[in-house]
Amino acid sequence: MTDLFQYNRRQTTEVNVGSIRMGSNNPIRIQSMATTNTNDTEASVQQAIRIIQAGGELVRFTTQGTREAENMRNINAGIRERGFLTPIVADVHFNANVADVAARYAEKVRINPGNYVDPARKFEKISYTDEEYAQEIKKIESRLVPLLDICKANHTALRIGVNHGSLSDRIRNRYGDTPQGIVESCMEFLRICRDNDFHDIVISIKSSNTVVMVQSVRLLVDAMDHEDMHYPLHLGVTEAGEGEDGRIKSAVGIGALLADGIGDTIRVSLSEEPEAEIPVAKHLADYITRRQGHMVVPAVKADAYDWLHPSRRKTVAVENIGGDCLPIVITSKEGEKADYVYVGDKKPKADGRRYIVDYNVYDGTANTFPIFPAQAMPFISAIKAPLKFLVLQFGTPAEEYLACLRLHPEVVVVCVSNHQNKLACQRALVNEMMHAGVTNPVVFAQMYSLDDKETFQLDAAADMGALMMDGLTDGLWLMNNGTIADADIEDTAFAILQAARLRSTRTEYISCPGCGRTLYNLQQTIARIKQATNHLKGLKIGIMGCIVNGPGEMADADYGYVGAGPGKVSLYRRQVCVEKNIPEEEAVTRLLQLIEREEKNN
Repeated sequence: MTDLFQYNRRQTTEVNVGSIRMGSNNPIRIQSMATTNTNDTEASVQQAIRIIQAGGELVRFTTQGTREAENMRNINAGIRERGFLTPIVADVHFNANVADVAARYAEKVRINPGNYVDPARKFEKISYTDEEYAQEIKKIESRLVPLLDICKANHTALRIGVNHGSLSDRIRNRYGDTPQGIVESCMEFLRICRDNDFHDIVISIKSSNTVVMVQSVRLLVDAMDHEDMHYPLHLGVTEAGEGEDGRIKSAVGIGALLADGIGDTIRVSLSEEPEAEIPVAKHLADYITRRQGHMVVPAVKADAYDWLHPSRRKTVAVENIGGDCLPIVITSKEGEKADYVYVGDKKPKADGRRYIVDYNVYDGTANTFPIFPAQAMPFISAIKAPLKFLVLQFGTPAEEYLACLRLHPEVVVVCVSNHQNKLACQRALVNEMMHAGVTNPVVFAQMYSLDDKETFQLDAAADMGALMMDGLTDGLWLMNNGTIADADIEDTAFAILQAARLRSTRTEYISCPGCGRTLYNLQQTIARIKQATNHLKGLKIGIMGCIVNGPGEMADADYGYVGAGPGKVSLYRRQVCVEKNIPEEEAVTRLLQLIEREEKNN
């Protein structure tokens, strides 16, 4: 069972994947996926070596057909001839026969329950009786067992990889497009594996929506515990994008799970060269696992706190903080977009913006609000203001601060921590408040001393991941004692909230990382689409290299750009294809025209 207030790796069974072991007490394994044509042996071997030399411990290749699966033998041999023992993984969609072939030549095979037996998802509403549903499970078993036998004979591990965007029609119609459906899609396959005494299994549940991804994995862990299954987990946010946004989005989702001890291998899916994913994944694993052995946090879970089915904590709105308001951003510098700017003991500008000042210099000036350290709680009653901030950390005498909060509903808590496990302490303080029934909003303040912007972004996103997924976040305040630009700190705060689906302030690009199935130059296309649409705000645009997860993952996107064939692109409005097989050279312009036309009509 997950301990909410102490960091410990989830105990899992050990799985052999070629030359490495995964799960149990083994390190969190780092991996990536090649983007080469799997039929091009030399290019695939060379890219695999670049991934390995960057620190990748597994390399995955797409195997669209039997020909590609057969060539895994040559790729494997080429990697071994160059002196590397790194396992390779075959990625199979739509054709179960391909998995049978690949299992003979790769150390691990990934199959997708959503299209392993039923490849032709039509997104149609069909009712299944219990008997019909049971027959579908038998059909899956009859096809999966031969693969398990091949895996046993060849000592091949199996990854059961569920994608939110490719749930079968049967699952969608019985459970809906929900985390519960995602979990059941996985559990059906796990039960068949267990019944056939096959246990070299790794599981992944992925989504481009970090909220769905985190909640689904939490529910899966609970479901497995109830059925005494403890398989290792592969973590990733699919279609995370590229650049800073892709890194922040991945850190929010992966970090939220790692922080609770969940995860045995990581793949950060960036729309960049695959070796660029490795340092990001490695940093997240190293950053979170440093919490092992921390000082105990003596906290108790509140009855109202639900880790498996989180909802936003009930609070009383104070000005524009808490209640049903979007989470706010505070900055310690002269931010341009932040909701509040902290200026300490300095006089704020008279520019109509909201400022936070130290309580001992507060003079009641309009749009200024006092902030109190914990030791100044006795002065809160003496100062009249419609909104006050109180800095607290877990361990502050509860009787004192809870009495203050009950008496002063106008107080917003600024929750800080310098503990080795900040999540545990910050989560503990809010649970203590929930247990006492106080409903003051909470802003989480995260403090760093960093000079590298990417490190700052990854650490801040990982630290905030679980707190946002738990529904505890009414605001975010990032502080840094280093050389990172004020504007970058402010932008990071907004990007973290957007990655957690809490507040949208710019267009979000849901782009796949690319693989051998990609039908156009992904990186160049993303750049062109961003340039054409960067003036738009609040939209989600999916950019998919092929049809494998396109329509499904784009259920969460407003518009989609999907490779339909060599030199051809199809455009989507949510899951509906509205323009088919457009010449690639026209597709970006046509996408912009579609967006402008649809948004004008709305």
